[in-house]
Amino acid sequence: MPSAAERTRTLVQSTCSGVLLSPGVESALPDHLIADERTVGPDGDVFLVLPADSPVVRAATHAQDDELPAVLEITDVAPVSVPHRIRGRAWLSGWLTRVPGIAEPGRMMLRLEVGEASVDDLWGAESVEPDAFARAAADPLAGHEAELLQHLHAAHDEQVQLLSALLGRRSMAAGRAVPLALDRFGLRVRFISEQDSTTFDARFDFPEPVRDVVGLRRAMHHLFEAAAH
Repeated sequence: MPSAAERTRTLVQSTCSGVLLSPGVESALPDHLIADERTVGPDGDVFLVLPADSPVVRAATHAQDDELPAVLEITDVAPVSVPHRIRGRAWLSGWLTRVPGIAEPGRMMLRLEVGEASVDDLWGAESVEPDAFARAAADPLAGHEAELLQHLHAAHDEQVQLLSALLGRRSMAAGRAVPLALDRFGLRVRFISEQDSTTFDARFDFPEPVRDVVGLRRAMHHLFEAAAH
């Protein structure tokens, strides 16, 4: 399974919604607390680009000792329609400073020096050490996951449904199958009862971790073949 640091890094480098929270910083426009871009530097610092008139940019500009305490909260929502659609959240707390002269006109870059991090997702809740976050790499499929899940749901619904054959006794209660999450280690499917809409998740591991979309195609073919037989 992916480590907590890898899962956190994947969320930070994804397109998931992320909001910056800081004591005393409020905005009438929630978009002013959402970064337009997020990147992670080699030392694990998170760089965020926001509108130059964002309240959090102004607060960082005037912060005492040039450091503003803040929390970056990231919410991961499944890209397909499914009950209980929020797949997880990650929190990175630390100190914000301005990085002048980098962003485009009308934008400002802030650096978040990470002091603490945690993730609460489909794998469970765990804390993440800043050093582990800095060393971790995002999942190689993360940039394609939303598109791949939507494609599986729309074009391969029958094959995804057949995966219930791999559940053993639980297959009797499987119901409708929706692909929920995808990473280099496997596919997670949410099964929804047609009778009472109760749900359970099942994880289908690949024979070996995949490195790219080409490897994923082979792994999915192997998975579907196993279900068909």
